[in-house]
Amino acid sequence: MSHNTIALNKQLQPLDHLDSVWLFGYGSLIYKADFPYLQCKPACIYGWQRRFWQGSHDHRGTPQAPGRVLTLIEAPGARCAGMAYEVTPDTFEHLDHREKNGYLRVFTELHWLNEPGQTQGLVYLASADNEAYLGPDTDAAIAAHIASSEGPSGPNSDYLLQLAQALREMDEQDEHVFAIEQQLLKLLK
Repeated sequence: MSHNTIALNKQLQPLDHLDSVWLFGYGSLIYKADFPYLQCKPACIYGWQRRFWQGSHDHRGTPQAPGRVLTLIEAPGARCAGMAYEVTPDTFEHLDHREKNGYLRVFTELHWLNEPGQTQGLVYLASADNEAYLGPDTDAAIAAHIASSEGPSGPNSDYLLQLAQALREMDEQDEHVFAIEQQLLKLLK
C-alpha cells in the first residue's frame, strides 16, 4: 500500500453523511490540535498500544531519511489513552493530509476517561503493509533514529518529548514512550 493514503481514506470511509465524527488521537494529535473541533475529551481505546514503528517522510523526516512516529499495534488487554475530538466531516480534508503517510481511518469504540460512557470514533492506524512502515527495534535504536531525524514539522525529538509531556499532564503511563524518551535524553545531553 502506498504511503499516501488520502484518496484511499476517502474511498474506504466516506463521512459526508454524518453531522459529526469523534476522532481519537494517540500521538501528536494529543498535543497539536491544528484543526477546528466542536469538543474535546480525554478518552482511551482497548486492545491497542502505541509503538514508534511508523516512518515519517513528510513531517518528522524526509523521503530520503524518514523519522519515526507512532502507530498502534493490537495488544489484547492493553489500554491506550489519548484525546478525542468531535469534528465535522469537512475537517478530514486537513486531517487526511496530515495523516497521509500510511495511515488509514478505522472506526473503533472510544471510552471516556473522566466520565462514564463510550462512543464510536475514528482512529488513524498505520499497519505493517504500508510503504512507510519501519517496524520494531530496540528502545536505544529507536531513540537514536529519532535523535538524528528532522523534517518540515521540525526535529523528530520534539514529537517524542512533547508527547511524553502531554501524557504526563494527562497522568498517563506509557512504558514504550517513556523508555524511548529516557534513551533520547541520554543522547541529547
